[in-house]
Amino acid sequence: MAKDKKMVESITARDVDFAQWYTDVVKKAELTGYTSVKGCMVFKPAGYALWENIRNELDRRFKETGVQNVYLPMLIPESLLDKEKEHVEGFAPEVAWVTQGGLEKLPERMCVRPTSETLFCDLYSKDIQSYRDLPKVYNQWCSVLRWEKTTRPFLRSREFLWQEGHTAHATAEEAEARTVQMLNLYADFAEDFLAIPVLRGQKTDKEKFAGAVSTYTIEALMHDGKALQSGTSHNFGDGFAKAFGIQYTDKDNKLKYVYQTSWGMTTRMIGAIIMVHGDDDGLVLPPKVAPTQVVVIPIRQNAEGILDKAGEIADTLKKAGLRVKLDDSDRSPGWKFADQEMRGFPLRIEIGPKDMEKGQCVLVRRDTREKTVVKIEDAASASAQMLDTIQHDMFERAKKFRDEHIYEADTYEEFVDTANNKPGFIFAPWCGDVECENKIKEDLAVTSRCIPFGDSRIPKDGARCVCCGKPAKKMVYWGKAY
Repeated sequence: MAKDKKMVESITARDVDFAQWYTDVVKKAELTGYTSVKGCMVFKPAGYALWENIRNELDRRFKETGVQNVYLPMLIPESLLDKEKEHVEGFAPEVAWVTQGGLEKLPERMCVRPTSETLFCDLYSKDIQSYRDLPKVYNQWCSVLRWEKTTRPFLRSREFLWQEGHTAHATAEEAEARTVQMLNLYADFAEDFLAIPVLRGQKTDKEKFAGAVSTYTIEALMHDGKALQSGTSHNFGDGFAKAFGIQYTDKDNKLKYVYQTSWGMTTRMIGAIIMVHGDDDGLVLPPKVAPTQVVVIPIRQNAEGILDKAGEIADTLKKAGLRVKLDDSDRSPGWKFADQEMRGFPLRIEIGPKDMEKGQCVLVRRDTREKTVVKIEDAASASAQMLDTIQHDMFERAKKFRDEHIYEADTYEEFVDTANNKPGFIFAPWCGDVECENKIKEDLAVTSRCIPFGDSRIPKDGARCVCCGKPAKKMVYWGKAY
């Protein structure tokens, strides 16, 4: 098989050049392609199929909580965008403007949506009149455009796909409950469906979303020790409502402002899958999200009955509800094995003449390369069980890696040494002053990732800020990030 691997283009080792390894995997697994539009990418079938599975599962989970899908325009009038000052200032550097329609200059320039808070506010100002109209729990699947200076497939591109939820509620308590609910939904999805362990917590004021009262986040750790913000949920309070005049008549016949939330997850999660689970041979896809879960590879497929038997196995697996591919191409088995591994298919089934004589087939896990011989009639049940095991093991492996790369620091000297020599999260006390956040970022290119939920956010008695030495107010996870 080693010789046959030469037939598949080599992939740079992760520990040699992680950035190049990532680019190699994205390219050679045919997830994306470059375009004539700088900073934008083509989603090839393999990449878009991953997004479809992410989208469909998230959509299912959203709807279980009462979410309804809508679709709003992609163009936002400048006057509408300007209504919420903090929000527009936060996005101004990334906005792309449309100034001409056909042959005529527009009377008012339009921005291509970087996000849709203002459009939803405009909608809600028209649709919400009474307490009976609440809550509004909407989501839209769309693309957005942000004029990023530095781009990278999935992780940061000028146009990307995402979902953005926008809700309106009668009370602050209802809005806060929905904000936390959606953050936890994202965390459960990442861990259960993508096998990616995450930290849950609150962003500092410096790092929160423009216009939000509070922002909650899930943070994942990539194989190179960098953090990836993987999903956010924002509580807007009544700030947007006051800016856009979104009021309702309550049961007491008084006019009140609504409270709003927003939450989103993007195609950068495909990048997270690659960087958390991939290895030097390419992708390693968690079975739940993998477009192809099992590939059946016939050995000596020209031998009598082999291809037919491989087809029968594939059909049996499909009837059992698995996503299956039969590789009946004229490539050698070794080339097919290497190709399957590079594309990250979680499980392969090998069937050759000797196997058929014995009434057996061989199951090979992508994540561990472990081989298991089973009876042909047991292939479907054994595959389903093994896929469950792979999903579980991939999460546990990623969690172990994450936990082993969380470090604590009590002094700035410890913090600097860890940041420079031990990639991962640094758990350290903080005084709450933005000056310390800025210094840490300027000195080390390290940012606050989140303030954890629960008791772990409270510093121990006598704890001092890791930066300035003043009494600590919060415990914070810090790290270098994408």
